[in-house]
Amino acid sequence: MISLWAAAVLMTLTAIVHSMLGEKRLIGPLLKLDSEVTNRPLARKVLRFAWHFTSILMVLSALLVIWPGTPVELVQVTGATWLAVGIFDAIYSQGKHVGWPFLALAGLLALVGTIA
Repeated sequence: MISLWAAAVLMTLTAIVHSMLGEKRLIGPLLKLDSEVTNRPLARKVLRFAWHFTSILMVLSALLVIWPGTPVELVQVTGATWLAVGIFDAIYSQGKHVGWPFLALAGLLALVGTIA
């Protein structure tokens, strides 16, 4: 149970950092560019919305792993997905993306929490 709570906390912290740093270092600078895409109001809104919606889905994952009565298989799939995304991110970014250890660890903790 402690592992599940640790996974949920890490998922939530990852979501917060994702939104804050992503807005500061990626979304904000992208929207300052003068391009065909970023000059379109709808594209600007969709880009920002999609970025932050990803963070909301991370919090939803956190709730899912600690929600009483969540089927263990669903927690395992969620944990395996976070772990796989973390590993993929590490490989794809050659370890340069700051998020991969947190994604992988959150997934691993969720999986461990289903065993204990």
